[in-house]
Amino acid sequence: MSIHAEINKCLRELSRLSPDGYFVGLHIRFAAPIMQFQTYPEAWSDHYTRQGYALRDPTIAWGFSTEGASRWSEFTLPDPFNILGEARKFGLAFGVTVSWGPVSSRTIASFTSREREFRDDEIEKISQLVRRLHDITQPPEGLTKAQLEALRCIAAGDRHAAAAAKLGITQSAFKARLLSARERLMARTTAEAIQRAKEYRLL
Repeated sequence: MSIHAEINKCLRELSRLSPDGYFVGLHIRFAAPIMQFQTYPEAWSDHYTRQGYALRDPTIAWGFSTEGASRWSEFTLPDPFNILGEARKFGLAFGVTVSWGPVSSRTIASFTSREREFRDDEIEKISQLVRRLHDITQPPEGLTKAQLEALRCIAAGDRHAAAAAKLGITQSAFKARLLSARERLMARTTAEAIQRAKEYRLL
């Protein structure tokens, strides 16, 4: 199974366990995740963004201070901006946050329910899926020389034919190098692969 297929499989299962919405931020580095997925109601997402809640969110603060899982009702961290209270107005009445990984590359995910608290067995299953997503999206330590050369050519504006000629290889070999770089970086497009390689300081 490809990485993208496995990611999608985990997300489908998370949607089943948390049908009222979730947010997953994978490998948060320099204040931003390398990959994120969210299914919260659009009205709440818009309100959250307009109010700049990300920097004040107690679920994020908890996630950086603790590894594990906690229901929102069990949080002891202050919520001076009443973000969890605001969330309830948008139907996010109950929730659980899961945190996993080193603080330098932490994954933080939150899940909501309108009707009831999450059961212990649901939290354990959600936690397993979050840990799996964290593991399969671990950024690579490096790229091969061939992968880096191919990405650098495209980043410099070369077309496939010109890049292949520059490297002394066929166009099909050049495309194969780009494909392997995309797969290693878990990117759907070459542009996304270049951006991720820069973010990981590999390029």
